[in-house]
Amino acid sequence: MVNRAVLAHRLFTGISRRHLACLVEELAVPWQAGVEGRRHAARGGARKRAAGAGARHQLVFVDRLMVTLIHLRHDLPHSVLGLLFGVHRSTITRATAEIRALLAVRGCAVPDRPGLRLRTLTDVFAYAQAECLELRLDATEIQVRRPPAGRGGRRAFVSGKKKQNTMKATVIADRRGRTLWTDALRPGRMHDATAARNDGIAICFHHFPEVEVLLDDGYLGLSRDHRGQAITPPRKPRPGALPGRVEQWERDRHGHSSDRITVEHALADHKRWKQLTRWTHRRDRLPDTYRAIAGLVSDRTTTA
Repeated sequence: MVNRAVLAHRLFTGISRRHLACLVEELAVPWQAGVEGRRHAARGGARKRAAGAGARHQLVFVDRLMVTLIHLRHDLPHSVLGLLFGVHRSTITRATAEIRALLAVRGCAVPDRPGLRLRTLTDVFAYAQAECLELRLDATEIQVRRPPAGRGGRRAFVSGKKKQNTMKATVIADRRGRTLWTDALRPGRMHDATAARNDGIAICFHHFPEVEVLLDDGYLGLSRDHRGQAITPPRKPRPGALPGRVEQWERDRHGHSSDRITVEHALADHKRWKQLTRWTHRRDRLPDTYRAIAGLVSDRTTTA
């Protein structure tokens, strides 16, 4: 077995030791509550032995958290992690499933607001209106395995842009590239604007009229439906337009791109975690994985 102090290093987990300690303090109680709940369901009632009696966990909670972080960061196989921690592969599989679910429901951290986390699109719009923030929204695609032949819905994952089987995530960031929210992932064939509409962005625009969101050309439909709130790049002048008009368009388009580029930086931060470069596991586990990584990235960038 490798020294635990070595495995807790930032190069393995992707986060600092201080961040790891905060996660241990935050998630230990929910994890223990989940363990007791499963035991209660298995027993069919209250415990009959004193607290602490019975078999011990092969992996304590801190080790389970480190295993999950290393798996998210480097996508090491469960058998390799089992060898590093001296347990069976199945123990690693159960541990990562438990901790990944806890990380996924944390939401994204809010800059300068310790303890406050954004979990829904409504939370983000309410926060943006209260703080007079301008949001940036964009979508990214992650390549996934092709569904088996003969199974319905295979074409839903074929991206028209990448010509691959993908799943699409919609992400919102602030002007400094700090992740504020990510949605439940959609099949890659779905259009970016359709995915945003399915998340309820039209209702948020209606209830929070002061919030502005910078978008790219893929969201022209939202810009048409919510003028003054969904802001896309200016349209190119028609052929024969005056040179001054063309120069002004180029300046405006460059300014819009410079303001919106921070959401691209946020997406790049997510893709630094190996599991999001190409997903090779079951597709139904990808949404929780993406939300878990987005929450961890937002923790690191709140003080930036």
